[in-house]
Amino acid sequence: MAEQHGGSIDGPGSTRSTVSGSSAQDVVQARDVSGGIHFHGRPDRSSAAPTPRQLPADVRGFVNRTDELHQLDAALTGEDRNPPDAAASAAVVVIAGTAGAGKTALALHWAHQARHRFPDGQLYVNLRGYDPGRPVTAQEALHRFLASLGVAAQSVPPDPDAAAALYRSLLAERRLLVVLDNAASAHQVRPLLPGSAGSLVLVTSRSRLSGLAVRDGARRLTLGTLPETEAVALLRAVTAGHRPEDDPAKLAELARLCAQLPLALRIAAERAASLPHMGLDDLIDDLRDESALWDALSVGDDEDVDAVRTVFAWSYRALPDQVARLFRLLGLHPGPDFGLHAAAALAHLTPNRTRQLLDSLVGAHLVEQGAPDRYQFHDLLRAYATDQAQQEEAPAQRRAALRRVLDWYLHTADAAQQWLRPAEARLPLDQAADGVRPTVFADYNAAVDWAERERANLLQAVHTASAAGEDRRTWQLAAVLWNAQAPSAPGTDWPVAGRLGLAAAERLSDDTARALLLTDLGMACTRVNSLADSLECHRSALALWRELGDRLNEAHSLNLLGLVHLHGRQLDDAARHFEQALAAFRQLGEAHWEATALSNLASTHCRAGRLPEAAAAVGQALTAHRALKNQRGEGNALRLLSDIRREDGDPAGALASAHAALDIALNLRDHRLEGFWLLTLGDAQRADGRPADALDSYQRAAVLHRRLGDRSREALAWHGTGETYRHLDRRTEAAAFLRRAATTHHELGDPWHEALALDALAATVLADDGEAARRHRTQALALLDGYEDARAVAARERIARSVEAD
Repeated sequence: MAEQHGGSIDGPGSTRSTVSGSSAQDVVQARDVSGGIHFHGRPDRSSAAPTPRQLPADVRGFVNRTDELHQLDAALTGEDRNPPDAAASAAVVVIAGTAGAGKTALALHWAHQARHRFPDGQLYVNLRGYDPGRPVTAQEALHRFLASLGVAAQSVPPDPDAAAALYRSLLAERRLLVVLDNAASAHQVRPLLPGSAGSLVLVTSRSRLSGLAVRDGARRLTLGTLPETEAVALLRAVTAGHRPEDDPAKLAELARLCAQLPLALRIAAERAASLPHMGLDDLIDDLRDESALWDALSVGDDEDVDAVRTVFAWSYRALPDQVARLFRLLGLHPGPDFGLHAAAALAHLTPNRTRQLLDSLVGAHLVEQGAPDRYQFHDLLRAYATDQAQQEEAPAQRRAALRRVLDWYLHTADAAQQWLRPAEARLPLDQAADGVRPTVFADYNAAVDWAERERANLLQAVHTASAAGEDRRTWQLAAVLWNAQAPSAPGTDWPVAGRLGLAAAERLSDDTARALLLTDLGMACTRVNSLADSLECHRSALALWRELGDRLNEAHSLNLLGLVHLHGRQLDDAARHFEQALAAFRQLGEAHWEATALSNLASTHCRAGRLPEAAAAVGQALTAHRALKNQRGEGNALRLLSDIRREDGDPAGALASAHAALDIALNLRDHRLEGFWLLTLGDAQRADGRPADALDSYQRAAVLHRRLGDRSREALAWHGTGETYRHLDRRTEAAAFLRRAATTHHELGDPWHEALALDALAATVLADDGEAARRHRTQALALLDGYEDARAVAARERIARSVEAD
């Protein structure tokens, strides 16, 4: 189970790197059209936003499509805007056409020709709208684009509307080319459209996407098959230098057999180029025979697609046996792209041999290579490969290949966990299937890089295992993935996989697996503030651990239940669970977890206002974590020590501790810890008279927590921002942030933090609207009723005095 140190904090917080010595006048705040609040610090000229250059390579041997290229030029110059008043928005062109018509090739070729017209860069994403697997969502595409535009990956809002608003803000007054490849619907595209003029969007799709034309003024360019002369020219361009001059009439016949579609023509030409001594007549006879066979098998609903598949089959059957086998087995891979070592596991081959076979597939134009040792299919080719695996591989062979690749992901994720969560108990795994060589990581950063690169494939592997009835692999993949998630993974990523794993464990009647998955699901629910669900999961897990007689995991459940109560400010319940967990860890000799529970108990004391007890406990915890070389635990103790020092009137000491904690989070590339500890840094900066630095920190904390789906801590960042603006006597901005914080805490059912936000809001509006201030404080008093800890009693008395004074 993942280590957790604490719940929410009593004051707002901070963000990534800070700037010292800045003045309050340097900080500005603005709203975007969506109503979301954005706040920006002084621009840092030394770290200007990057200029993305994401276009894939231009198509080799591109010929013709002259009319279509001219139409794209006209769209760029604005000659054909539809409707005429669309100049206020970005130009949008939809390149529509049948599968294999060369839509992507045309878009990329023109984009490379025109890229100098877009000085702020080019963005590209393959939306995989027609892929056999899951398409890329608009939110996923926004995540990639925003990261390319200089937004830290962990700072992209999880809310689609907020992410789209941030994207539009960043593209405003910039001139970019955006290529959205293989879109299935207008809904998939619309959030990716810039909101202002200057940029141009190219969309490719098999659909006409009429909604974009009607609502967004998109111009449609319909791509048909190539005229015969252009089809022949494409065949000549690809085979030039590889074959003697071929008869134009024969080339025209070959083009007709390919339905004059560029994808089929290129594959056919690649094969012709690889057989320079084979006459074109023989090649045509081979293709005609394949076409006749396909006609007998095809329903004939789409002649163009049938022609493409005929060419696929013709090219596929010409492959050497091992290359053909690898091609069809790759159709079983869980995700749309794959690495060398996953392919090697599928094929039960060495990486070196697999690379040679993949080179052959790339050369045959059947697989695309996007980066060193990274490959992907055209969606039609992936579907064809899957079909061939179903037809040519026996069920036992398919199952064996699938188990190998699932085991590769399972055991490699287990190896990553050793670096990402070294304190967590590793799952006892079955021996990997024969021929599987899991990746071993040299260091922490290598493990993080792999987890980020394979994020989509790991999640899809759980779905694939579940669909295949591989229940044991399903729950093990889900459980290992919890501890091997990339630090930047949103909180919403894992729960679906976790529920699949829990269902698989229940089918197997495996109580240990059920308890593990319930524990992980409980922590996942806490991360997104679903505290009732979290309590239910942890209580069910606790009961199972007790039935199983597992004292260590029983102690873990007690600690985690304490954290849920701490998050909900049920401080007596939290302290009781932490004390029980602490005693159990001490009795079991679990020094790491004893120090962790001690830190959590210290947080409870601090939350309740018992600062001497908190200071004593955190001092012991900090010493223990340092002795154990537990960086996460050390950072959490430093975070808590910063809060204690700030409340004790030592802002310089608080600032030093907060910076030390944040350095650890940055070192670990752990965005969850970074966002949390940035809140503490912001509080320390505000206490030390550094308002501009505090605003920078709160801003970064807000975007991090929005990206991670933690609305509670995002609202704490807004609260801190509001308090900072209030002390700068910028009451309008302060009130806006504090109202939003209060509203969010109300929606989350968090009366404590709602009351604190309302009290701060009352102080902000008092000079302008005394009645509103009194109303806010009266609400705050009602919300604080029932809290009996020292901090709550003091807050209630202070607010009551203010109400009387009002």
